[in-house]
Amino acid sequence: MISDEMLLEQMADGDQAAFEAFIHRYHVPIHQYVERLLKDAKKAEDVVQETFIRLLKQLKNKQIPSYPKAWLYRVASNICKDYWRSAQYRSEDTAKEEMPVTEDPLASVVEIYEKQETRKEILHSLSHLSQSQQQIVMLRFYQDMKLKEIAEIMDLPLGTVKSNLFHALKKLKKVLEEDEEEAIENERTTQPRTRTISAGR
Repeated sequence: MISDEMLLEQMADGDQAAFEAFIHRYHVPIHQYVERLLKDAKKAEDVVQETFIRLLKQLKNKQIPSYPKAWLYRVASNICKDYWRSAQYRSEDTAKEEMPVTEDPLASVVEIYEKQETRKEILHSLSHLSQSQQQIVMLRFYQDMKLKEIAEIMDLPLGTVKSNLFHALKKLKKVLEEDEEEAIENERTTQPRTRTISAGR
């Protein structure tokens, strides 16, 4: 398979086929990543389009990113951050209150997946995390990024990424345990009660 760097070099030379191949390679994963962050498919598409527009501007100036994949995710992440800081986002009142970190032991990814029946439920649990923690978890486990790559994308020290991931998984474990307890309690209250009648002698 042709490398990202080679495709960008061809794109910089005006190769339309290379452009289509590169878009085909990254449009869907970046759209999925952004949509999970913004929880809005339409806004996600706008962000993806803006990301590729900025890439084309880079190439027009003959500035080819050294690590194209990381560059794309970093640009998309920064556009999301700009949106979160905007008056439009604040007016929509969609900011989530971060839950306090507890002393629960760190949950492995396997444990988190075992506690949930569907990926949709996992995504719902992510809403309890801060925006930066959501980004790190999604890049690590949904986009299969290495911690070093995530640090580069988010422009954070590697230690900060590790710390955020640690606390994010602790928080997810607490949320998932609470959801499980609530489900068990609801099941108990909805079960029909049977009345036992003892026969008298």
